[in-house]
Amino acid sequence: MSRLDDLHPLGSPGEEPDLGISKATPEGGEAVSSGSQLRLIAQTFLENKLAIVGLALVFIAVIFCFAGPLLYHTNQITTSYSINTPPGKGHPLGTDSNGYDVLGRLMIGGQSSLEIGFAVAIIATVFGVVWGAVAGFVGGVVDTVMMRIVDTLLSIPTLLLLIFFASVFRPTLKLLIIVISAVSWLSPARLIRGEALTLRVRDYVKAVRVMGGGSRRIVLRHIIPNAIGTIVVNATFQIADAILVMAVLSYLGLGLPPPAANWGGMLSDGVNYVYAGYWWLIYPAGFAIILTVVAFNLIGDAIRDSLEVRLQRR
Repeated sequence: MSRLDDLHPLGSPGEEPDLGISKATPEGGEAVSSGSQLRLIAQTFLENKLAIVGLALVFIAVIFCFAGPLLYHTNQITTSYSINTPPGKGHPLGTDSNGYDVLGRLMIGGQSSLEIGFAVAIIATVFGVVWGAVAGFVGGVVDTVMMRIVDTLLSIPTLLLLIFFASVFRPTLKLLIIVISAVSWLSPARLIRGEALTLRVRDYVKAVRVMGGGSRRIVLRHIIPNAIGTIVVNATFQIADAILVMAVLSYLGLGLPPPAANWGGMLSDGVNYVYAGYWWLIYPAGFAIILTVVAFNLIGDAIRDSLEVRLQRR
């Protein structure tokens, strides 16, 4: 993912990063404290107006999807005869082809989309980070074998793999999380492997080896923590990517089976009536997907900018 190529580690034990903020020392030099570093990162993030917009959109989406059904009660299990009703009294966004209230279905569908997005981001990031950190730190034959596995999986079209697994097994929420995670960990693995190749030659890593520190300690306590910037930024993009993948699978009819709802499935059902003028079956789910994905990308870009050393030297 090219948006992460220019990230640098935040620093390392025994080696202070140059973040462009300093304080005077008794010798007349400059030093950087971790508190000042975090304040600078937070300040840079909050100064980004698009980041605030992204945070607001994510907050609204979470409240809308998880708190909305508690206030706006609808029947999303049994069908009714009020099919394809336009927006009006009793149904602010109308009803769909099965008589379900579109607004209520938009809330319920958002729950599964967001749950899959967050779950895939966590699983794919954790597994990919560990895989990449081990491969980059150990190097040699181990690195070659581990990364050839990653390259082989990357050479297979992602959508083809997703369609294969989703068609072989009956789609459930847990299965979709596992399937999407199985193809999402490859990108963070390659990113963290590159960071590990750089960090493993640092002086503090050599010092830990001299003092008898094991490889496990070095990877978990030094390699991964010092690549946290890349990890966090990639995780935000993973959420957006997982929501999009879920929408694509649902659009192809391989998402959660009825009566379960998700935004991609709603969009797929609405497309069948695109020439009938039933706009309320298409636009609400489409806008929900677009706004949520854009929001997470805005947050990821802002975090990347906040951690970028060169942008902090103003």
